[in-house]
Parts: sequence; C-alpha cells; structure tokens
Amino acid sequence: MEPTTKTETLDIEGMTCASCAAAVEKSLSRTPGVQRAVVNFATEKATIDYVPTQATPATLTAAVVQAGYGVLARAPDTSAAERSAELDRQKALAYRQLKRRFGVAAGLAAIIMPLSMLMLWPALMARINMQVLNYILLLLTLPVLLYSGREFYTSAWNGLRHRAANMDTLIAVGTGAAFLYSLAATVAPGFFTRRGLMPEVYYDTTATIIALILLGKVLEMRAKTQTSAAIRTLMGLQAKTARVLRPDDQEADVPIEQVQLDDVVVVRPGEKVATDGIILVGQSALDEAMLTGESLPVEKRPGDAVFGATLNKTGSFRFRVTKVGADTMLSQIVKLVEDAQGSRAPIQRLADKVSTVFVPTVVVIAILTFVLWFDFAPPATRLPLALVNFVAVLIIACPCALGLATPTAIMVSTGKGAEHGVLIRNAEALEKAYQVNTVLLDKTGTITRGEPAVTDFRPAAGQDAPALLALVAAVERQSEHPLAAAVVRHAEAQGAATVPATDFRAVEGKGATATVAGQVVLIGNQRLLAEAGISLPADLTAQAGQLLAQAKTVLYVAVAGQAAGLVGVADTVRDTSAAAIRQLQGLGLEVVMMTGDNPQTAAQVAGQVGITRYFAEVLPADKAGQVKVLQAEGRVVAMVGDGINDAPALAQADIGLAMGAGTDVAMEAAGITLMRSDLQGVVTAIALSRQTIRTIRQNLFFAFFYNVLGIPVAAGLLYPFFGILLSPMLAAAAMALSSVSVLTNSLRLKGFAVGEK
Repeated sequence: MEPTTKTETLDIEGMTCASCAAAVEKSLSRTPGVQRAVVNFATEKATIDYVPTQATPATLTAAVVQAGYGVLARAPDTSAAERSAELDRQKALAYRQLKRRFGVAAGLAAIIMPLSMLMLWPALMARINMQVLNYILLLLTLPVLLYSGREFYTSAWNGLRHRAANMDTLIAVGTGAAFLYSLAATVAPGFFTRRGLMPEVYYDTTATIIALILLGKVLEMRAKTQTSAAIRTLMGLQAKTARVLRPDDQEADVPIEQVQLDDVVVVRPGEKVATDGIILVGQSALDEAMLTGESLPVEKRPGDAVFGATLNKTGSFRFRVTKVGADTMLSQIVKLVEDAQGSRAPIQRLADKVSTVFVPTVVVIAILTFVLWFDFAPPATRLPLALVNFVAVLIIACPCALGLATPTAIMVSTGKGAEHGVLIRNAEALEKAYQVNTVLLDKTGTITRGEPAVTDFRPAAGQDAPALLALVAAVERQSEHPLAAAVVRHAEAQGAATVPATDFRAVEGKGATATVAGQVVLIGNQRLLAEAGISLPADLTAQAGQLLAQAKTVLYVAVAGQAAGLVGVADTVRDTSAAAIRQLQGLGLEVVMMTGDNPQTAAQVAGQVGITRYFAEVLPADKAGQVKVLQAEGRVVAMVGDGINDAPALAQADIGLAMGAGTDVAMEAAGITLMRSDLQGVVTAIALSRQTIRTIRQNLFFAFFYNVLGIPVAAGLLYPFFGILLSPMLAAAAMALSSVSVLTNSLRLKGFAVGEK
C-alpha cells in the first residue's frame, strides 16, 4: 500500500535566479520522505509532496535553510486571502527597499561616471592630482558597494558556504574584482608602474554595474507583480461582510470570517454575495462574470445555487450558507490558479537543466577569458584588458532570463484563463492543450443542453393552442418526469393559464392522465392513447412521423376521448455550439462527436453543428475506448464532457476538459475545467494554450540566444576582427534588459483575446 502523501507550499526568500531555485529544489528532493519538489523562481514558491510520517514542514524548512535560503513564516490558522495579503505587504516592503538601494546607486554612479571621465582629458588631468581623484572615487563607491550592492555579496558568500553558485556569485565576483583592482591601484599605484602596468581604476564600472543591475531588478519585480495580478484581483472580489439573519429575525452585519454553515444571509440589490449557498426566498439576476466569464446576468430562483463574490443586480433574496472559507468556489478557483502558476511545464526542462550547470560554466569561461587576455594582450594593458573582459563575461551571463522565460508566461496565461472562466489545473495541461489536433465532444450536456425541451407544440385541427397548452401543463405539473418538467417550462414561458388538475395518475412507461376543467386529459406515448381506444387523425399521424424523423420524442395529447395534439421534445443544441465548433475547425482541429443515441439522432445533431464524424450508440463504459480509437490513429485528443460517465474518457484523453456545470468527478479527472457550460470555453482554452506556448518559445529563444551571443562578445571574440570590446557597463545593461524583455513579452498575454490563434 502506497504511503499517504501531503502537499506543502513554502514561500522562499532570497532566490535571485533559476540557479537558486535549482539549489533549493535539490536540497528539498534529498530530504527523506519527499517524493516530489518543484521550486518556481517566478512565484518564489516551493511545492513539496511528502510522506508525513517521514517528513514535516519543519524538516522541509530546514532543507531550504540548509541550501542557504529562507522561508517566510505562515500562521497555521490564516486563510488563503490573509496569507496572500501578508505576502503582498512583504513584497511591497521589499520593493520599496530595492528602489531605495537603486536610488543611492544611481545617484552616486551619476557623480562617479563624469569624475572618472576626467581621465580622458589630459589638459584637465594636468591640473588634478590623480591620487586625490582616485580617493574621492573610492569614497563615493563605498556606499554603492556596502549599501546598494550588499545583498549581492552576502548572497554570494552564503552560496559559497553551501557550495552553490548563483547569479549573485557572478555579480559579486565581477564587481568585486573590478573594485579590488581599483582599490589596489589607488593605495599602491607604484606596484603597477614598477611592473610596466597601468594603475587604472574602475570605480565607475563597479558603481554603474550595480546601479544597472538594480534597475533591472526594480523593473523585474514590478513586472512580476503584474504577472500575479489575477490572483490579487480574485482575492479582492471577496465580500468583506455579510448581512446575517439572526433567530429573532434581526439582521446583523458581521465580518465574512464569522459566517458559519447554515446561516441565513440577506442580499440586497447592488450587493456582493458573501459566500456560497442556496436561495431560500426571493429571486434576482446575478452577475457571475468573475466566475464564468459570462457577461450576461444569470436569473436565480429559490433552490438555485449562488456563489460568493458574485454581484446581485436587481432583486433581493435570502440564502442558506452551504460553503465557507477555503471550500467556496472563489477559494477553489484561487487555489487552482495558484497551483497552476507554481507548476512546471515539460518545455521548461531544458532551461532547468541548463540553469543547474550554467553559473559554474560561466565562471570557468570567465577565468579562461582572463588567462587568455593576460597571456596575449600587450604587456602594459594586459591586466586591465584581462580584468575588463573577465568582468564583462561574468556580468552578461546572468541566467535570470532563462529562469523567467516559462513561469512568467504560465502565471499570466493561467490568470487570463480564469478571467474567461477557463481553469487550467497545471502547466502540463496547458502544454498538452497546445499539442491537441482532435477534439472529441460528448453530445449530451456538451453540444446539447443536457435536458429535454419542447421544440414543437402542434394542436389538432379545431383546437385552441393556448387552451390546450394550459390543459397539458395542468397534468404535467403533477408529474416528476423530466419530459413533464420540460412541458411545464414551455407552458410558463408561453404564459399559459394555470388551471387545477384532479385524479392524477401516472401510467408507468406510457404517460399520465388527470381530470382538468371537467375533462379527462391524457398525455404520453402512442400506446397510452391506443389502450384508451383513441385513434390519431391522418394529419397528426403525418406530423408525428416528421418529428420522429428529426429524432425527437413525441408526446400524444387526448382530451375527452379525442386526439387533441402533439408535443415534440428533444435535448436541444446549445445556441453557441455550432459557432464554437466552427471556430475549433478554424483552428485546424478535427471535431468528433460521441453519443449513446442511435445513428439517426447522432446524424441529426452532427448535421446541425457541422460535425462530419461521430460515434453513435456508445455505452458509458465504452467512452474511454473511443478515445483510444482516435489515439491509435496517431491523434492527440482533447475530450470534452460533463457527466460522471465521462470521467474515464476525460482521464484517458491526452487532455480532458470538463464543463463546470457537470459533476465534481468529471472535473477531478480533467486537466482543464470550463466554468461555463459552453463550448466557447474549449476555443478559449486551446487558443490561449497556443499563444502561451508560442510566448514561452519566444522567451526561451531570446534567453538562449542572448547568452550564446553575449558571452563570446563579452569575452572579446570580436576584438581581433573589428577591434570591439564590450564594456562591463554595457554588459550589465544588456543583462538587465534580457530579463525585462522576457517579462514584458510574457505580459503581452494579458491582452489575449478569444479570437486569437
């Protein structure tokens, strides 16, 4: 028997690049009892599956600390919203501190740079004591080093203690080498001149590199904040208070945290629904766009479910609380989005592998660069040139862009999906949706509404249609059969009069009969009328044949012993199905339908929505087998369904998409959940996945291309051909630009529109 596992999420402090995330992940994975550990640099979270009997949150935290990083404390009794708010406060504080460090570095670098450029003017230098100027530059650089750049050096030292290297190692070694060389040239210039070397100083390089890197970090943190905006928006939707009805019928406004199960809550027009529940009294139209992406208000009546954070538009009502706290629909959506943002896409594996060896490799390349320049450059300039290129290689090779390329795009796209009512379980589901070339649709409840509806009401010659409809509805109101409910809904929609019925009797498998307005009314199948000795006139027989040919169920009506009319009932196609299927086909996908109905009915529905291939008479147990048939043809299959009997097929498919109005079992088996019972969500999910993977590939190409091109240029490869050397300051600017460019490219997903491919 497999041991029971738990999942813990830790907020990690101190990570500065993908190499840091790899180090934390490695330390966690080595901890006894840990079965899986995923560390996301972009979200700064670690998700760990572990066996509680072998590991605890304390041992997991210890493993992070052992790797040289910290864990933000979480109070055990805080809600997801409170934890998110606390994290936002801590990140806001860190952002303010980062901006102050950048401000100091930028201000001093703006003074150091022009002072250093005085050395380029021999006429001015003849009047200035070089030694005095160098000491002034040293004093101006020290605050940049010790305050603005302090965390680079402490992080690098911490990594060294734990035998790990990260981005800060590169920055600390590069700027530290430039500073120490400058310090030596300032305090002991004779040491250099006696050996035929130039005692140059690079204080401007040290200060400007730190300022530029901090600028990149400020822009990066700002952009990363925008990538997680969807979570904060969802959290902000929650109502802060609820108007609870007390036992003495008095209303009291209480904090949302104090609302309990089975409380009765009063909601007035214009107010938010406090939490999930069932309407007891009243009716209204609710704006559920934040849950489903549906812009039109949804009519709600007694017995209907309402969800926390949705907006009451018109009427007032009272509802009984059925879910609170972490169990509400909003909290479940937030958790699903958080989990998806913290997951890892298969496309990220290459970047992760590169990141683990990247920093040590860069250090080796930088040392080789130093050695080659020192050996082959002119004697008087060999040490400065070797140093400058050594620093440039270290600074330009920061692996931040690699670490941000995939997770930032995932964060934005999963949040965008939630806005459209598409909940993506993890990054792997997103990537699988991108690979899909065939969409298999279950008919009932997916293409169709999943409930019978009256499509035709045909009175016999001489019958008054409104009066006959009132008689039929009077009988059907006494019945609990789904077809009876469809007839009653149709009558109410047509405004039929309500009349009482007596002597109601259900005839099993055939229909029902009752006395209405002194007349015996029968409604059911043809056998019911035949047993009552009632024959059909030729016109009704012909019309019944037409309805049956259209795969509709026919209910026969008789009043006072005479055939009076027909009712055609069918599971009607959703209004949006045909258009959504055309859009899927426009994306280059083959759309296939699956149904348990007979071939005639299947052909009728398929023709209505433009599907050319379908599977008919498929038993619930055989649905997964039909998925395998398509997969055996080499297809990557997305299965869309909503019922319990769809769950095996959803699990068998390469990616399952469950309609949100369906069952929890179906949603659990699916990789993507559609909050609306509308195929437009399938279009959105696949289009979004395509744009996301395209963005990730752009990010990875840019990150790899930047490093592949940047390192040789920084090492001086172009110097023999074009006489070009890359300044360490330009290397710092390019490094900062690479991370910001990747983030900016990911943020373009915020403008995703459903019509895009």
